[in-house]
Amino acid sequence: MSRLFMFEKPLGMRDTLPDLYETKNLVRTKIEQEMKNWGYQFIGTPTLEYYETVGAASAILNGQLFKLLDKQGHALVLRPDMTAPIARVAASRLLNENLPLRLAYSENVFRAQQREGGRPAEFEQIGVECIGDETVSADGEVIALMTSSLKKIGINNFQISIGHIGFVQDLFTQIVGTKERANSLTQFLYEKNFVGYREHVEGLSLSSIDKGRLLDFLKLQGGSEVMDEALLLVEDEKGKEAIQQLKQLWEIIVDYGEEANIKFDLTLVSHMSYYTGILFEVYADQVGFPIGNGGRYDLLFEKFGKETAATGFALTLDKLIEATGNIVSSRPDHCILFSEERRQEAFLLAKDIRATGKKVIVQDINGVKNIDACTSQFDDVTFLVGSKGRVGQ
Repeated sequence: MSRLFMFEKPLGMRDTLPDLYETKNLVRTKIEQEMKNWGYQFIGTPTLEYYETVGAASAILNGQLFKLLDKQGHALVLRPDMTAPIARVAASRLLNENLPLRLAYSENVFRAQQREGGRPAEFEQIGVECIGDETVSADGEVIALMTSSLKKIGINNFQISIGHIGFVQDLFTQIVGTKERANSLTQFLYEKNFVGYREHVEGLSLSSIDKGRLLDFLKLQGGSEVMDEALLLVEDEKGKEAIQQLKQLWEIIVDYGEEANIKFDLTLVSHMSYYTGILFEVYADQVGFPIGNGGRYDLLFEKFGKETAATGFALTLDKLIEATGNIVSSRPDHCILFSEERRQEAFLLAKDIRATGKKVIVQDINGVKNIDACTSQFDDVTFLVGSKGRVGQ
């Protein structure tokens, strides 16, 4: 074994030590239960998928896909997200004429990194997909569920930024004339490069009125009043319909009682190219990146031979832990140190204590090199050493 790689991990891969593992498990369990309470059923998909189907449909850049070949020469990928695999399963086995599907997941996904300063290449997403419901009520439901899930794990200081990719695309195409030119503007938004956006707009061969519309577009951030301002910029019915959807969404969120954490940001776009309508990101205090995101993707199922509407969200578990600011201890509560003649007694005592819900270590005292260092790790220590009756705590 090369000493160079003995303790190293592939780029972007991380170990999860006991305390962090326990914290993740607790957070995951609380969120999973909340999702179940809202009627969502959990589903699992393979870690490996075919590149031509899920890999191509995922909207993750090709350079970020982990690829390999099976023995038949088929190109495979480690799943880069969960939305595309669930769309595959739903399209092939689950879609019917009954109620919309409400599916949930908690799985690891994989995206190769290119020396991007410590970003994980493997991370766990927990989220939901509401499939087969084209109404804005479905968008409101997943946003309200996401809000409720965050509160369940103690994250109360957060903000959900909501936009509409259809509005952005329609406005830009109206003004600059082609989808390619519109995409150039969208790229500046994705990079949050508003200085570059303004410089690009100033260099376009447009009237001063149209340049003004593109520059005023950057101001469409704030409360529900933003929708009225947006209507002044858009001219055709498609763009106006997008704003009406946002107005309806606001009413739904108000009815849920979750409006306090909502901000509208019509400059919001996503690298996930399958989004077609309402989209959103959620930010929390002291975390520099979104801790979750989601939106409507009504055209994704066409890649799997179906036509149906869908919306959903994904939360990143590591970022949720960072937002909570708490790492719980995985340390056992109690340690029983025993000598050989009292081994059975130690085992029975441990069984009784575990029955109360406590975590107990039972340790042969001959296997301990430093008694003081050992016992200092536990809240309670029991010595069963020597003849019966000599029990210390």
